[in-house]
Amino acid sequence: MKINPFKGIRPLPEKVKNIASRPYDVLSSEEAREEFQKNPESFLQVVKPEITLPIATDHYEPRVYQAAKDNFEKLLKEGVFIQDQKDSYYIYELVMNGRSQNGIVGCASVQDYFDNKIKKHELTRPVKEKDRKNHVRVAMMNAEPVFFAYKAVKSLDNMVGQIKQQPPVYDFKADDGVIHRFWQVDDPALVSQIEKEFEKMPATYVADGHHRTAAAALVGKDLQKENKGHNGKEPYNYFLAVHFPDNQLQIIDYNRVVKDLDGLSSDAFIEKLKASFEVVEKGSQIHKPTRLHEMSMYLEGNWYQLLAKPHTYDDADPIKALDVTILSESILKPVLNIVDLRTDERIDFVGGIRGLEELEKRVDSGAMKVAFALYPVSIQQLIDIADSGAIMPPKTTWFEPKLRSGLVVYKLED
Repeated sequence: MKINPFKGIRPLPEKVKNIASRPYDVLSSEEAREEFQKNPESFLQVVKPEITLPIATDHYEPRVYQAAKDNFEKLLKEGVFIQDQKDSYYIYELVMNGRSQNGIVGCASVQDYFDNKIKKHELTRPVKEKDRKNHVRVAMMNAEPVFFAYKAVKSLDNMVGQIKQQPPVYDFKADDGVIHRFWQVDDPALVSQIEKEFEKMPATYVADGHHRTAAAALVGKDLQKENKGHNGKEPYNYFLAVHFPDNQLQIIDYNRVVKDLDGLSSDAFIEKLKASFEVVEKGSQIHKPTRLHEMSMYLEGNWYQLLAKPHTYDDADPIKALDVTILSESILKPVLNIVDLRTDERIDFVGGIRGLEELEKRVDSGAMKVAFALYPVSIQQLIDIADSGAIMPPKTTWFEPKLRSGLVVYKLED
């Protein structure tokens, strides 16, 4: 694998807590706008720039992407962000509920993406991929990193541990209680050692950020074609990523809500489910799945336990063993007529960090008719699927804690 050090553009230490924001896809525009009103220094102005424009603005208008560029240039002119003078890697530690994970921030190779050395496990949704591509292309930067995993390497663990003995350049606790620490690594010997360790790796894995990864790689490829003097050393040949060892990562559930029952009554819908599941009514108290092949369903004020029958899955097949596959093949497609999860507007996805109360809220409000809660996949399942060349359904994995955006920015042009 090829990773590259870079001269990061970073906020002043005294500004970093206010600048650092949650990623663009965690908040709705309404939620982001509310946060920005409370904290006008937030990097949400760059990753969700529509919040700085009139409310009625179409989120995909050209002026939205121009606003991202303009808002960042303003932060640069004000001296809120400055650029490091040496090519560097960075160590990014996140601590949530006493649990630490340590990532190496470095630029991943566009060519590695197209050579399938950067392995994917999910399909992307075209509208989101186009949105992120426009954001990167107009702003000519990676405003927030993608989240990669690699199979843990003891020598890298030891190196990171040694670097962490030094004082971090950033150390703050975000409003959600997650601690964020950041170290700059600009010593040439350490920089070289990190590169050499990654060169030994056969692959890295997209953990979180498939749309941003695809968008960044596609922009890089476009810029290669457009540059008649292209030599392979230009900044656009790389994109910003944080690489974490697989044994430090945690995946939580990623759930589904559906707008209607495709013309079925609730009783008829439940009856159809019994062909593939043992259906047990659990009443009004939230019921959370506790094991693979167990799901929960919320419908008309009641929770149900859905236990998949053996004919609905194949544990010897990495895709057919997934509960998201069971849900799609036994409920969404045959019963609710939801065939393409990437484009069907009748289905939406809710990260488990919001809790199952969010599923109740979406259904009780009338915006959705039924909700499904799933047991999370494991990191080993993710790697097995990516290595096999198979693809999970979209929105299968939710990693927590999330990276904060705005800690470091990578420009695609000198």
